[in-house]
Amino acid sequence: MSMAEYKGKVKNIQDTPFGYTVSLIGGKWKLVIMYLLAENQPIRFNDLKRQIGAITYKTLSSQLKELEADGLVKRKEYPQVPPKVEYSLTEKAETLLPVLEGLCEWGTKNQKLNPDL
Repeated sequence: MSMAEYKGKVKNIQDTPFGYTVSLIGGKWKLVIMYLLAENQPIRFNDLKRQIGAITYKTLSSQLKELEADGLVKRKEYPQVPPKVEYSLTEKAETLLPVLEGLCEWGTKNQKLNPDL
């Protein structure tokens, strides 16, 4: 389905495929987390935190839990001391990678149009 099929019919954005997708990946950090997982999986929590930088431990933890609950991130815990946990994308999340690539291509094209950025 495309956006055109919903033109003039949308009463609630949540009822559309777009609304569903945004509910899974929307917000400030989820796409950043998915991008970094795509580039570096599997990755440990502290490594992910270091790469993101400006995110709190609590926020990163809650975002990872939400992504895991939505079936986009896998959490693998190793039974050792100290605990070791790694995160990676699920097959469902990997189907979103072309969308991330499209965003990167859009950024490449449009960033050149705004050299002050």
